[in-house]
Amino acid sequence: MGRNLLLTLALAFAGSPAIAHLQHEKPAEDSRATEERSFGRQGDAKQASRTIDVDMDDHLRYRPAKITVKQGETILFRVKNSGRAMHEMVLGTMGELKEHARLMRQHASMAHDEPYMAHVAPGSTGTLVWQFDKPGEFYYGCLVPGHLEAGMLGTITVQKTK
Repeated sequence: MGRNLLLTLALAFAGSPAIAHLQHEKPAEDSRATEERSFGRQGDAKQASRTIDVDMDDHLRYRPAKITVKQGETILFRVKNSGRAMHEMVLGTMGELKEHARLMRQHASMAHDEPYMAHVAPGSTGTLVWQFDKPGEFYYGCLVPGHLEAGMLGTITVQKTK
């Protein structure tokens, strides 16, 4: 093939969604570190202003069920599963949690691993570090099918800084 034809083909494919995705793909850790969500961004454990212990159990409840943080605060959540079933703590808006829970019911074996989630095996403890840079009311829930619907939900109030 001529050099001009090869260049033309390369440019044509460079604009395709599949190639564009490959060209801009970053390692998982890099893309996670910069991910912005409506409720904040992944935090750095070294910058955490405090640690909050959260316990999950087979009564499908969190302790504490309500958490208050200040806007801009980075929290290290130490999430303990005191139950015998798998549980998780997933941060989000109510709409995001409900939609994700719906998808989990449809695809129970779906892998989901994001910086705003902590999946914790029975008897284990996991961590989640989050910076809450936007004021408002947000939530944490367990998206194992049936758990959110049974009331496994907590509230995070992010107070606006003055």
